[in-house]
Amino acid sequence: MTVTATSVDESDRLRPQPAPAPRSARLVRLAPAAAATLAGLLLYVSFPPRTLSWLALPAFAVLGWTLRGRSRKAAFGLGYLFGLGFLLPLLVWTGVEVGPVPWLALVLIEAVFVALVGVGIAAVSKLPGAPVWAAALWIAGEAVRARVPFHGFPWGKVAFGQADGVFLPLAAVGGTPVLGFAVVLCGFGLGEAVRLAVRGRRTRTLRRSAAAAALLSVAVPVAGAVAARSLVSDKAENGTATVALVQGNVPRAGLDFNAQRRAVLDYHARETARLAADVRAGKVPRPDFVLWPENSSDIDPLEYPDARLVVDQAAKSVGVPISVGSVVERDGKLLNEQILWDPVKGPLQTYDKRQIQPFGEYLPLRSMIGAINENWTSMVRQDFTRGSEPGVFTIGGAKVGLATCYEAAFDWAVRDTVTHGAQLISVPSNNATFDRSEMTYQQLAMSRIRAVEHSRTVTVPVTSGISAIIMPDGHVTQKTGMFVPAHLVQKVPLRSSKTPATELGVLPEIALVLVAAGGLGWAIGSGLRARRAG
Repeated sequence: MTVTATSVDESDRLRPQPAPAPRSARLVRLAPAAAATLAGLLLYVSFPPRTLSWLALPAFAVLGWTLRGRSRKAAFGLGYLFGLGFLLPLLVWTGVEVGPVPWLALVLIEAVFVALVGVGIAAVSKLPGAPVWAAALWIAGEAVRARVPFHGFPWGKVAFGQADGVFLPLAAVGGTPVLGFAVVLCGFGLGEAVRLAVRGRRTRTLRRSAAAAALLSVAVPVAGAVAARSLVSDKAENGTATVALVQGNVPRAGLDFNAQRRAVLDYHARETARLAADVRAGKVPRPDFVLWPENSSDIDPLEYPDARLVVDQAAKSVGVPISVGSVVERDGKLLNEQILWDPVKGPLQTYDKRQIQPFGEYLPLRSMIGAINENWTSMVRQDFTRGSEPGVFTIGGAKVGLATCYEAAFDWAVRDTVTHGAQLISVPSNNATFDRSEMTYQQLAMSRIRAVEHSRTVTVPVTSGISAIIMPDGHVTQKTGMFVPAHLVQKVPLRSSKTPATELGVLPEIALVLVAAGGLGWAIGSGLRARRAG
């Protein structure tokens, strides 16, 4: 008897092979990943400069559908794709001058937080009232992102995309956490309502309690926004002030504008002289004070006589105090400072920026980053030092709260100017390093949210645009173009009453984090009980 050996390859060839998956089946498996990515893009499109804030609702409706009932691994992946779809285009401006590596690194890290929230949303997706738990988890994720790493990066909070939305009045109720929660809750509720309707049509059964919860998740935020309109007012409570904003422009965009420090100072002095000429000609009313932007005089006028002379002459030409944005060095510390400059007495008050920007104003992990690329460390040769006191300038009869540029993204940095007596808020900024990107529009939207949150006029003087005056209801009454010299003058209301958001501070955010923890605990407990029963 002869035995013939068959090779492994031959035996595999002879063994019946499973038929390849049909193309349609492969597409079905890819559908959740594609849907999560597209939902993230949809959320991005809801942000300024577009006025499509309502697109946040279908974005979260789709996200809720993709995450429902998913395993931890799948939910993490889908959440990460949603985060990439949202943050990659939203934060592209961070790489305008320094290249794609910092931009991609920032997005890849921030998307991890979104992915972890996705795991939590999947865990609570089958609990009664799932949209409530899911929305609270999203706000908890934003709360973490606003604090870590490197003191946080709250850019991309859902609330910051709602300056033109119907939910905006809710900012006065509980700040960005309550506004964001309402939007996300409505989106998840909308998705759940559609899912239940489709399922009911297919099975001809409908759980009334689940349907009622889904519909309430949509109706309650909308009703709350309508009711909150009574908290929004432009009425002057402490008289008015005529404020002037000066946008001097810069010689050229980009990081090298800093090499043109004297030119930037001269540009702002020149535009202030034009403002003074318009006042004398009766074209605009005489302002009570003038606001210059951040970095309008990076030559320290307290240290260098030539810069002091330019600022002093500008103040004398217009005849009223000027708030000047400068970079100063004091006791070996570099400070991003606002200086109130009186035309007669000179410098009177100062405010040092407290929330400084990582990788822009200071460099975390300097030695490690220098080992990767020495050019990056040369961009931030010396770290700025944080200020320690809230900034409120008393100018005549007005109290002006200061939140410099990046600080506008942080709830506490704006709120404590109001709790320290600010009757209007100024957000002096420098966006020249980001060219004509969407960054300036995103930051302007933040200032509009802050106006409603604290019921204060907000002024935004910027080196190169867009400078704007915002009423306490979030409406922009005047604004400039980008990269043009310009000035704005307007009488604005002074207000001293505090909104619930101002009074409550961080409490609404803490409450929503506790709700998120409760939902997550319930889901984990239910899972453990199910395993024991099994």
